[in-house]
Amino acid sequence: MHWLPARCRQYTNPVFNIIYIERQVADHARTREICARFPNATRVECDRYGEVFNPKSQNFRLQKRSPSLILAEKHKGRVLQAPDGYGLGGNRNYYFSHMLNCLYDCRYCFLQGMYRSAHYVLFVNYEDFENDMGTLLAQADNEPCWFFSGYDCDSLAMEPVSAFVQHFMPFFSRHPQAHIELRTKSTQIRGLLKMTPIPNAVIAFSFTPEEMYRTLEHKVPTLERRLQAMLQLQQAGWQLGLRFDPLIYQHGYQAQYRRLFQQLFSQLDNEQLHSVSLGTFRLPRSYFRNIVQLYPDEPLFAGAFSTDNGMISYPQAVEQEMTAFCTRELLQHIPESLLFPCTLAA
Repeated sequence: MHWLPARCRQYTNPVFNIIYIERQVADHARTREICARFPNATRVECDRYGEVFNPKSQNFRLQKRSPSLILAEKHKGRVLQAPDGYGLGGNRNYYFSHMLNCLYDCRYCFLQGMYRSAHYVLFVNYEDFENDMGTLLAQADNEPCWFFSGYDCDSLAMEPVSAFVQHFMPFFSRHPQAHIELRTKSTQIRGLLKMTPIPNAVIAFSFTPEEMYRTLEHKVPTLERRLQAMLQLQQAGWQLGLRFDPLIYQHGYQAQYRRLFQQLFSQLDNEQLHSVSLGTFRLPRSYFRNIVQLYPDEPLFAGAFSTDNGMISYPQAVEQEMTAFCTRELLQHIPESLLFPCTLAA
């Protein structure tokens, strides 16, 4: 077995000691199915998930050691317009979050700066998400619509509990006009391998170089395991994406990213890749401040950063240098038509 420090080993199926349940979804079929998986968990009812998730007197870092699960209903804002610059070439881009927070513990993740709580919120009213997507599709007049999952969570990591993919893929199979990106660092692909691949789905895996993975991406499956998952999906006929976002700066990053690209593209069938995207490290200033308070000794945050319109990022010269270098390297492996730089202001 490939040895890794405990903090870098894969996070396997979660075990919850406490499950908070909004009263209005206590009898929901999905709630009952999930609770049945954890018969020894203490169940606590609440009126709204915010009672547990939003209080200020919480410590994200402490809760991350043993987070609880919260089952709730998403009432509004289920499917939102994606920011300008976010997408894969389509004109109608949306994102949605069936879950808040991630099983993994990446030091650069904005979620630990945005949320006070490390508990996982799972919205069980999947059908309402689908209804909202259906409304947007009806308004699009047959123009393709992209729906991005994995913004506030990992799309696949909780699949054994959430059955998110199992539920949503049939919807996209029935609506070829709708395209979905599942962004992930997980190897939970068993459900996908049991399905017939559909051409309007992209399973997009995120990577950083090995040196950064070992120090920054705690609990994430190894690069080798994620690559093997990609190979299995590719052999099964699923479209794949590669996501290098955020690009992380450190001394020697050029050699590190070059090795990463060579390792991935030497084994994947590049002709069957759907897309490759990259973007640099950026955080709202308030999120950045919150994360630094959680991890004041983290070297990642000790470097030189600049502030522009309330956003923390690398100095412009560093951003441009990293983006130009990685773009040149990537174009040695893929055609330019597959490369999508992320130009978000956030």
